[in-house]
Amino acid sequence: MTKPTRERDIFFCRLMMFARLLSFLGLSSCATLPPVTGESGRLREKAAGKDLEILFIGNSYSFGIPAAFSKLARDNGKKVRIGHSTYGGWSLARHMGNAPTLKKLRSRDWDIVVIQDYSLNPSRKERERRKLMDPGVRFFAGEARSRGAIPLLYQTWGRRDGNPELPGDDFYQMTQRVRDGYRAASRNGGGIIIVPAGDAWERQFKAGRGQELFVEDGSHPSAFGNEITAREFYKVIYGNEPE
Repeated sequence: MTKPTRERDIFFCRLMMFARLLSFLGLSSCATLPPVTGESGRLREKAAGKDLEILFIGNSYSFGIPAAFSKLARDNGKKVRIGHSTYGGWSLARHMGNAPTLKKLRSRDWDIVVIQDYSLNPSRKERERRKLMDPGVRFFAGEARSRGAIPLLYQTWGRRDGNPELPGDDFYQMTQRVRDGYRAASRNGGGIIIVPAGDAWERQFKAGRGQELFVEDGSHPSAFGNEITAREFYKVIYGNEPE
């Protein structure tokens, strides 16, 4: 074998190894990422192209998020207009029959509609969760889509000491059930984009800051908890980390 032939073979061997590495990473030989399509793509287009109008439908877990998210967006050079229909302790099923909620939803061309159910419902057993949660999720996701808006599911968190109805429960176990519940509701609602606030809270718990997330009742978010949640909304909507 001549020297040029040996060098050529080494070059092609290395080229094949590089191509296999790119394939393993899910990239093409040109190292390009696949385009973002579907509702994720539409969300990116909306976020890049105009000031956003966002409606929150939920309960007391959503009380502080509009202000926290608005401030975070403003601090990062974004403009948003936010409306909300939020009542303490309410479920999506109750919102379905509430005329003011429906009027607000249908009153303007929202870009995003955030859907958040009663805090215990996503963590219930599958049959009960589907009965209590899925009809409301499908209803509001359908309403949003019919008006050109993108629905987002606001995945909340486990209570600091777990579900008080379950002896021996804790934050981590309940957070996992809530996560599973929202993922199932997303699938049953046609693939709704999830804002994984509960995952961010779990990371803070593991970092030793769990107590700072809650007010005294061990359920509702503190100012710090709202800040952590708002950052998750920013990342999902704008596709990057806020400053």
